[in-house]
Amino acid sequence: MTGIFRFILFVIVEYVGVFALLTGRNVTDCQAQELSCTVKIIHSQVQTGNTTVFNTLETAISEFMNNRAWTDMQFQKVEKIDCSLNITITKYDESSNTFIGELLFQSSRPVFNSTYNTTVFSMKDEKFNFTYKEYDPLEFNETSMDNNLTAMLAYYAYLFIGMDLDTYSLYGGTDVLHIVENIVSNAQTMSESGWKAFDDSKNRHAIINDYMESSMEPFRQMMYKYHRLGFDEMANNADRARNAVTESMELLKEAHSNKPLSMLPQIFTDYKRDEIVNVYSGHGTENERNSVYEIVSDINASQGTYWNKIKK
Repeated sequence: MTGIFRFILFVIVEYVGVFALLTGRNVTDCQAQELSCTVKIIHSQVQTGNTTVFNTLETAISEFMNNRAWTDMQFQKVEKIDCSLNITITKYDESSNTFIGELLFQSSRPVFNSTYNTTVFSMKDEKFNFTYKEYDPLEFNETSMDNNLTAMLAYYAYLFIGMDLDTYSLYGGTDVLHIVENIVSNAQTMSESGWKAFDDSKNRHAIINDYMESSMEPFRQMMYKYHRLGFDEMANNADRARNAVTESMELLKEAHSNKPLSMLPQIFTDYKRDEIVNVYSGHGTENERNSVYEIVSDINASQGTYWNKIKK
């Protein structure tokens, strides 16, 4: 039922063209919060007598992500975006309230007329470092950021929402993704790592910069065609849906060709690896399988063992 509800909601947005979700007009009596986010703090590497701080932090982050209205969009409970934040703390200094760690995050959405959930975006942020004093409230102001933890959390909240919208409507997440860009811009004054251009090809700046760059528009087109015209149609017509996925792979190839140094195509094939293999292994024409095999092998040769299964 979850897939059906969200499918209907975004089909209305796409074909009616009113975009009530982005303008703040209340089309139903819905919940304001957009996310259903699972948060887990892993602190087994830290030796400290005060372990309650990790439980407090986990609760604080969960409430921050789930209880806040991030946009003017109205979501029913079954329409909330599923996401997860697994934060591994490697060092903790109680005297300075400093945490050093990394974040493994993932967002997903249901596939229409099925019980299957497909990953929209997943990656590891290896520079998830921040300060947090136990029981201090987590507050966020987009225009005046002075807290790295809430800035990072807001970045991912808006990224999840924007990318999710992109999978239901072509460029549907643009307004929300502009907020992500603003967060990165306003975070340039922060001393913590992960925000600066050219520091890292997979940091927070690089991800949103590449995603929104004009030369990478084929990537956003791919996100829509792969999910909405591909996977959402699998139950209706598997051959037609697989053809749409094949066309989306051509868009992925174009994005990679336009900006070879962007990590987005490789990241996509990392978390979609098994899904892509399952679409083509034993299915489709030989030309389809060979074409997709060549594309993903060129983009992400490290997954060669898996790509070989496409041609079987």
